[in-house]
Amino acid sequence: MSGLDIGVFVPQLAFSYEDVLHRALRCEQLGIGSVWFYDHLYGPAAPSISSLEAWTTATAVLARTERLRVGHMVLCNQFRHPTLLAKMATTLDQISAGRLELGIGSGSIEDEHRRAGLDWGSFRERSERLGETLEILHQAFASGKVDFAGKHYIVRDMPIVPGPVQQPRPPIIVGGVGEKYTLPLVARYADVWNVPTSALGELEHKVSALRSICADIGRDPDSIVLSVEAVMALAPDEASLPDVRRIAEKRFGGPGFGLHDAGLIGTPQAIVSRLRELHGLGFRHVVLFTHDRASDETLELLASAVIPELAG
Repeated sequence: MSGLDIGVFVPQLAFSYEDVLHRALRCEQLGIGSVWFYDHLYGPAAPSISSLEAWTTATAVLARTERLRVGHMVLCNQFRHPTLLAKMATTLDQISAGRLELGIGSGSIEDEHRRAGLDWGSFRERSERLGETLEILHQAFASGKVDFAGKHYIVRDMPIVPGPVQQPRPPIIVGGVGEKYTLPLVARYADVWNVPTSALGELEHKVSALRSICADIGRDPDSIVLSVEAVMALAPDEASLPDVRRIAEKRFGGPGFGLHDAGLIGTPQAIVSRLRELHGLGFRHVVLFTHDRASDETLELLASAVIPELAG
């Protein structure tokens, strides 16, 4: 088996920068390829708990690492004007020598928009904005200039230089599974499609839907890397599995996390088996939420007993 890239989600909620950096450095030391952050103005449903801003955190981590790739699952398109985002992305790709992963979505939490005085709008409107942002990003990365007139954004002869280190661009990851609005954007613009935890129970259907949309517009679906995010409850042995399962249920047992749909609860052997099943469905990239928020013990077990089994 080859080609399964495993990254780790490191939530900023109730973590200091030192907490986040420690986990990122351990991932790099252990050979885990990437870390991922969320992009919210405060932790979802936890406005009173400290939460580091997403882009600043990624910039700081990339500046302190040498090989680790860093991205977001996913940036909220509503937070940054697309021209500014293009400039931020090319700059950070330069700073990191080409290690930026550019994940983006249409926005998911209305409350933080209301509190911050940001436009929300219908899902259709948010998807329209995201589509225009993706077009602007493609222009910026391809030509170093943006000239665009859309329904939501107008940009006139705007230079974006220097361009990115990665060619033709930093990987653009579009997250979401909506068949009416999101998947058509994936088919047209994405380098990577990420399936969120909420859709883990319908993977085969969503893959089929994306392939159908790609056929309609004449894009080879195999040119899109399939990615999935999932909660993993990794236990070193059967004796410790009940405690690991209990922690996972407490933190990620609610609706939307897909803890049981993911099937990633067990010892390394069980986790490897399930990841092979995901690979068999065509997935080449996995971002793991760990049951214990990326502790040293779990990162070390992932790197020593899971990842090597998926490398050959």
